[in-house]
Amino acid sequence: MRACTEENIAVLLNEISLYDLELTYDQATLLLKHLDLVIEKNKVMNLTRIVTIQEAIDKHIVDSLLILKVIENKRLLEGKKPGNGRFLDIGSGAGYPGIPLAITTSLQGTLIDSVGKKVKAIQEFIEHLGLSNAHAEHIRAEELAKTTNNSFGLIVARAVAETAVLMEYAAPLLPLGGQLIVTKALPSEEELQHAQAVEDLLGLHSVSRETFELPNESGMRTIITYEKTSKEKIKLPRNTGMAKHHPLYEGQ
Repeated sequence: MRACTEENIAVLLNEISLYDLELTYDQATLLLKHLDLVIEKNKVMNLTRIVTIQEAIDKHIVDSLLILKVIENKRLLEGKKPGNGRFLDIGSGAGYPGIPLAITTSLQGTLIDSVGKKVKAIQEFIEHLGLSNAHAEHIRAEELAKTTNNSFGLIVARAVAETAVLMEYAAPLLPLGGQLIVTKALPSEEELQHAQAVEDLLGLHSVSRETFELPNESGMRTIITYEKTSKEKIKLPRNTGMAKHHPLYEGQ
């Protein structure tokens, strides 16, 4: 069964309108073509556990595009400083949310993942969709920060790691005024406390936390936005794996 049908295009356009977001017909078509590519590739490798097209529309596409609701600095979407129109998707998996952002904005996207076969699949999707403003790289965030520091005005991460860990990944990659947007289901109070404990150390300030209900009772999404307001107070990046296995909040 194909995702990219006239019926599903209409469904997607209607669901997006419920959040006061707009898509063109062509954008909706590309988003569903991407979903078809993911479904086909999922037959030979594990990209998603979601099995129905409607669930994928809700939990992958709509979920990804909710990021557009919370970008505080609209200059980021206009391709101006900070970051000059570049965004980074950490742990992109099947290309979410990076590919939807590339489809719906003019930003230049770098989609990274630590799993090589996923990166290869994402790059295939990008090329098949004809997206000139996105590319995939097989690299960890800590390694990227060694050569590409303060380069991304927007960093997004969707259900990848604990928030405090993502903050450490993002801090050396963000310029002042840049934003990190973390998408979660419903983070625990402990996770939020861990994130708060490392804000000052990383030069990141929480500017918003919003919760959305996905369509068709598909669950809740919490989206937390951080802004880089000062230089980090420790030398970053630390060695690969340190952020995850020895998080900074343990010393706070």
